Amino acid sequence: MKIHVVKIGGNLINDHKLLHDSLEAFCHLQGDKVLIHGGGKKADFISNKMGFYPKMIQGRRITDKETLDIVVMTYAGIINKNIVAKLQSYHCNALGLCGADGNCIQSYLRKMKNINYGYVGDINVKSVNTHLIKFLLKNHITPVLCSITHNGIGNLLNTNADTIASYIAMSLSQEKDCEVELYFCFEKKGILRNMQDPESYLKKINFHLFQKMKKNHTITNGMIPKLENAFLALQNGVCKVSIGLPTHLLLKNNLNKTRLCL
Repeated sequence: MKIHVVKIGGNLINDHKLLHDSLEAFCHLQGDKVLIHGGGKKADFISNKMGFYPKMIQGRRITDKETLDIVVMTYAGIINKNIVAKLQSYHCNALGLCGADGNCIQSYLRKMKNINYGYVGDINVKSVNTHLIKFLLKNHITPVLCSITHNGIGNLLNTNADTIASYIAMSLSQEKDCEVELYFCFEKKGILRNMQDPESYLKKINFHLFQKMKKNHTITNGMIPKLENAFLALQNGVCKVSIGLPTHLLLKNNLNKTRLCL
């Protein structure tokens, strides 16, 4: 079975028209599909309104107890259920999930080294309940997963949505009957050489060029973990990984995107 694993995030989730177009394009994908979403911008907005100011290090969120409550409310509640409702309106039978639902994704608390990220969950390929995902797909139900996981002993944890998308894609790729393509969708056409020029996107990027662009600070912040996860997926059985606008990415043979290669 061919499976499309699609992650949406960035400003895309806050832009009503872009989100509408993205979900419509997602619904038109032929074959089985899984949607993963973040929602950091919305969580930041709600945090600021409540007087809790977000802390980020190297593109990753520091999650204290108050922040955890906010991201659970935002990701698993407001954003997830609105996306599911929109997909239902496009006749896509979707089911909204966090990692605790059906033991979908079990994580472990990140060990503190130089930085204490707080209530952050790390995962591996064994964390993903592929049996549940495949069961839903075979019954024509589209899983919509937010970036909240659980540790198996009663605690919810915040996990990077790009990481979840990559590990879902890798886990499904290990199944004998699965061919998996992974898409990272956000509000730009691809990975930009010049952040001031929206047309300066790369058609292709390999790991060596990524390291070079990271070193000279062309690629920074949240794009770093996104690409780290993308290359990890490509190195572990995922047949194709692309980054860019969902309305471009999800159209067959459209060249306005960045393809990753080893």
